[in-house]
Amino acid sequence: MRGLNNKWAKFCVWTFLYILVFVWWMHNLWMLLGIVVLFDLFITKYFSRYVLKYHRSVREQNSLYRVAAEWIEAIVFAVVVASIIHIFVFQMFVIPSPSMEKSLLVGDYLYVSKLTYGPKMPNTPISMPLVHNTMPFSTTGAKSYSEMIRRPYKRLVGLRPIERDDVVVFNFPAGDTVLLEYPDVTYYDVLRDYQRQLGAVAGRAALEERYTIVSRPVDKRENYVKRCVGLPGDSILIRASQLYVNGLVQKEIPGLQLRYDVKTSSPISFAVLDGMGISRADVMYNPAVGVYDAMPLTSENFEKVRAMSNVLSVEQVGFGGGDTFPNTGTTGWTESDFGPLWIPARGATVALTLDNLPLYERVIDAYEGNDLKVRDGVIYINGAPASEYTFRMDYYWMMGDNRQNSLDSRFWGFVPEDHIVGKASFVWLSLDKDKGLFDGKIRWNRMFRKIR
Repeated sequence: MRGLNNKWAKFCVWTFLYILVFVWWMHNLWMLLGIVVLFDLFITKYFSRYVLKYHRSVREQNSLYRVAAEWIEAIVFAVVVASIIHIFVFQMFVIPSPSMEKSLLVGDYLYVSKLTYGPKMPNTPISMPLVHNTMPFSTTGAKSYSEMIRRPYKRLVGLRPIERDDVVVFNFPAGDTVLLEYPDVTYYDVLRDYQRQLGAVAGRAALEERYTIVSRPVDKRENYVKRCVGLPGDSILIRASQLYVNGLVQKEIPGLQLRYDVKTSSPISFAVLDGMGISRADVMYNPAVGVYDAMPLTSENFEKVRAMSNVLSVEQVGFGGGDTFPNTGTTGWTESDFGPLWIPARGATVALTLDNLPLYERVIDAYEGNDLKVRDGVIYINGAPASEYTFRMDYYWMMGDNRQNSLDSRFWGFVPEDHIVGKASFVWLSLDKDKGLFDGKIRWNRMFRKIR
């Protein structure tokens, strides 16, 4: 009787935990079928009594089978555990570009928490485990996933929502279409260049003839990391590179940097620049006039440079032009002077006009899956005339801390909630690309540093 009570108690405890995690947390009633497996595991033991018994007997009699089975079991176990952690708990990410300097440096390896905002369930569940979008060592960009099964957006319950100024990893919104031979550029930017030169139809045809163009589902788009400076419902404005959110100056970000022309009477030594964390790749010295062109400086480094005895002047570089969002060339916005712009929020309704349509066109059409058309000056959504639109998702505004060297929302717009991957929590390893293995390659002072 005692054994009966034990096995039923174990079955009840494990069934409760299973329902809590795989049914309630995942909001998936199909996972209730897993209770059948638990029932057999703890109560009927049919699988262990017949199938596993035969498996064990063969292992004892056949050494080759035993070795093969041990390897297969170990590999399957490792892949399953790693995949579960990758999907539900955390993901590792390395900083490839300087867009977040000096908050995050090129070569920083990040721990990205998926539990903070809630894990996002895969849109493409048929995929090579632990591989993002292309097969390893593929020279042709072969896909690492199949789109035979495509699941709608679903996010599990997280610890908290995104907060303003969080550092967030997300799938690149403009990465839904990619030039396979030229993946480092944004397809839409290249398309606009072609269409400006050749016209709308001829430009698109020339681009399609020259490159292999592929589309990617949301969860297989490239991962970006930026700071979330605008939440759903916020209004943002940038004037002279100063960001205002809802009319207030953005709080001070210690690692945020702008670019300055620094005029000197003599060069600044590399030892001094290294001590301030200024990468040698960012140092462009013009000896003819004694000027460092567009040197990136944090507010702290700005004060240090200005106080140097050989520095004559420090003037902020003004960046103008550029194909900024909404990429129509009619707003006059630049990366340094941008907005005002309202960020869409779930459930909010906006009046649609031909003037503001470019701001929300991609949201309505691409992100929320509507058929948007303009005919004879009238806006049609799913075939019906529309004078307003109610958003179905929350959206965010992401910017790099290296404000004048960052490809961010100022150039491609809003980040939908279904593109959010997780919160960058801390740096667990940092490697300096300018240093050798035995010459300070590892930045020990950044190990396990919390990201703020």
